[in-house]
Amino acid sequence: MTRVFLADAHREERAALRLLLQDLGLELVGETGDWLVLLARFAANCPDMLVLDSDLLPGEPAAAFERLRLACPRAVVLLSGRAESYEQAARAAGIQALTVIGKTEPPERVAERLRLAAQNASIPSG
Repeated sequence: MTRVFLADAHREERAALRLLLQDLGLELVGETGDWLVLLARFAANCPDMLVLDSDLLPGEPAAAFERLRLACPRAVVLLSGRAESYEQAARAAGIQALTVIGKTEPPERVAERLRLAAQNASIPSG
């Protein structure tokens, strides 16, 4: 079972995502709406996948992605309204397993993209 950490600054969105992740049969190992808590708990849990709302990223996105990569080099699913700029920053920071989902995508598409990301995250690398 794919272990997922959920990080979203918006409580209502986080609750909806939590239900969606559970409906997809994924194991939720932690969640937060705070960047510093994310860094501490993400590193401690080192789950298979992080579902991250771009609104939670502080300051310079490339530096934030670098901190995430160093904390726990796992798959990242980024929910963003500005997907292209964040995708470039994540790639520049060395995050290889990245899925970017636009916040305006329909719920069915979000669910399918999360399902695919979870399948890819649970495949052992190397």
